[in-house]
Amino acid sequence: MSSDDFDTRKTRASTWFAELRDAICTAFEGLENAQDTGPHADKPAGRFTRKETRRAGEGDEDAGGGVMSVMRDGRVFEKVGVNISTVYGTLGDAARRSLTARKEIPGLDQDPRFWAAGISLVAHMQSPKTPAVHMNTRMFWTPGTWWFGGGADLNPMVEVAEDTAHFHAALKGACDAHDPEYYPRYKAWADEYFMIKHWNEPRGVGGIFYDDHCTGDWEADFAFTRDVGTAFIDAFVPLVEQRMKEPWTEADRDWQLVKRGRYAEFNLVYDRGTQFGLHTGHNPEAVLMSLPPVAKWP
Repeated sequence: MSSDDFDTRKTRASTWFAELRDAICTAFEGLENAQDTGPHADKPAGRFTRKETRRAGEGDEDAGGGVMSVMRDGRVFEKVGVNISTVYGTLGDAARRSLTARKEIPGLDQDPRFWAAGISLVAHMQSPKTPAVHMNTRMFWTPGTWWFGGGADLNPMVEVAEDTAHFHAALKGACDAHDPEYYPRYKAWADEYFMIKHWNEPRGVGGIFYDDHCTGDWEADFAFTRDVGTAFIDAFVPLVEQRMKEPWTEADRDWQLVKRGRYAEFNLVYDRGTQFGLHTGHNPEAVLMSLPPVAKWP
């Protein structure tokens, strides 16, 4: 495929991630408007603020960047970030090692150029009864190959079986529309990936996780990734609507902060996106957006 064809596809992918960002931010601000009871109902409804970020290139090199959309201390969301980015340039040694540690990338040693775009979301909630959540989808390109990655996982303070079932059903529907083997494969990958190994406990109740997804049919793989992003809204927003007005205690809040500590440990120690973002010189404020505003350790 010619470089011009891939330039068009890169534009389509980065445009889609921005459109998904807009849809999610609109849905989340709608939840803020709907929270009219409870301990935070007297706050102004939360709104996203946007900030451009840049990746550090060599000298005056344009290395791309992104836009952070962050809401803090709202009625429903204590902190939520919905970031998009489009970055490119040459992979340094540390970034190359972080990629080739899991797969061989054709031609990377001879031509270390790369391009990557995606959306990354993490939401930490005011109410301990409302689950935290993570979602991301992305496209990665080098001269020798391309792939998509992404997924979503739910992180309640205490599991509610019906919420877990609803979240997984929405993601399964997105997977099954493309290949019935995707959901069991990518659910199992999420169960393995989101394990906090030093505690031997899962980060949450799972979801799906996929990386290096390249069937050879770019259109089909892009359509799958779009459907995963859209399914996230259906998977998560109804859970918030159902749980955000439930009463909670200080003991619930204390446990929420402990669970957030576990979340922070995972993202700093194991998360591939965090490592890749820091290794490639992206804005650390954007890379570390996933960390909770308040946490504790027992």
